[in-house]
Amino acid sequence: MGAVVADDGPTGVKAPDGGWGWAVLFGCFIITGFSYAFPKAVSVFFKELIREFGIGYSDTAWISSILLAMLYGTGPLCSVCVNRFGCRPVMLVGGLFASMGMVIASFCTSIIQIYLTAGVITGLGLALNFQPSLIMLNRYFDKRRPLANGLSAAGSPVFLCALSPLGQILQHEYGWRGGFLILGGMLLNCCVCGALMRPLEPPKKSEATKETAEKKPKKKLLDFSVFKDGGFVIYTLAASIMVLGLFVPPVFVVSYAKDLKYQDTKAAFLLTILGFIDIFARPICGMIAGLKWVRPRCVYLFSFAMIFNGFTDLMGSMSVDYSGLVVFCIFFGISYGMVGALQFEVLMAIVGTQKFSSAIGLVLLAEAMAVLIGPPSAGKLLDATGRYMFVFIIAGIEVTTSALVLALGNFFCIKKKSEEPHTKEEAAEREELNKSEDKNPEDAKVDSIEVEQFLKDEPEKNGEVVTNPETCV
Repeated sequence: MGAVVADDGPTGVKAPDGGWGWAVLFGCFIITGFSYAFPKAVSVFFKELIREFGIGYSDTAWISSILLAMLYGTGPLCSVCVNRFGCRPVMLVGGLFASMGMVIASFCTSIIQIYLTAGVITGLGLALNFQPSLIMLNRYFDKRRPLANGLSAAGSPVFLCALSPLGQILQHEYGWRGGFLILGGMLLNCCVCGALMRPLEPPKKSEATKETAEKKPKKKLLDFSVFKDGGFVIYTLAASIMVLGLFVPPVFVVSYAKDLKYQDTKAAFLLTILGFIDIFARPICGMIAGLKWVRPRCVYLFSFAMIFNGFTDLMGSMSVDYSGLVVFCIFFGISYGMVGALQFEVLMAIVGTQKFSSAIGLVLLAEAMAVLIGPPSAGKLLDATGRYMFVFIIAGIEVTTSALVLALGNFFCIKKKSEEPHTKEEAAEREELNKSEDKNPEDAKVDSIEVEQFLKDEPEKNGEVVTNPETCV
């Protein structure tokens, strides 16, 4: 479960579940915060952009959508870069791109230029940081992985609580141009987080093991064989439907409050409330997902979180005053935190460590189109009707539908898997380990036990529930 610089990591390395992993977790916390909070926090500048360029809600919503679409749509590109160059170099370059995009955007004179800079360039930079950080987190944690995922996902609400009021202050003091420039400087911290992603060192190998490694075929830069996995296909379909509506309420809730004639600072405070609740929801949900009885059924907990989120959107559509929006943000923060803590934990459990770097890239690509059309289509609906109620209703229906697809698909379509190795490579590796242990039992004892335990813990996943409490779906 470790790795060398390239993604084809040595199979004999066990996840340390601590040590330098806590530094990796801290870096992942920062990166997740910037990646997910930035598209929402930038919405506090929408009113200024509308006045500056004489555009509508749907036009400004494209900024958040392009940011998220780049975060998702460049998934395969990030996978190829990580498998070719490693996580650390990719993240350092990504941090430079993220900062450069916002700095250049502060000098833009049209909304199209902002799409290209704050949207495309910054979005690509965040993507080159986000995906590698998750891959490294998956390598450093195994038994504590649900908790680690919950803690790293908490970066999103923490940064949302900070960036939303900070953006409001920057807009008031320096205008949107000064705000973009300062935020661009802050994004350079992504380079610092990338420097923390130290690859795990492989164990010393015996001669027999080295010969086997040399004969092993070179790993593909992008592994499409994950589409043969029924659980992966169902997860990808459900996640694509979910993101159509998942990011809509946080993008529009501030404008909703401003439309009800509340002050800008009071409206922006709604995102702070949402983020504050989300801060506690994610790690708590991660701890619950790590319980022995819950972890094998993590996919159903994820489905419940999505249903909860969709139902909250439907109830939030009935809000007519500030107190109603506050109640909506509290429950949305709980459900949104649960979804954020579980979405990548479930994917890691379905595909396993070895294929995760390719799987996450393909999943994010599948979600990209949904992310791109979600907020702008909601903005079009708002421009046409002038009522936020319909925007929240559509979002709730989309998220609830995705929960049903995931739960019912997993329950009816996925067959129980065999405990035997599913690939020739696993079988050959196990046989080679047995041979090497017979030839030199004294020297190979420790390494072979570790590798056998790794192979036991990490068979090819097909999305079905595994009863072993040390594994997931």
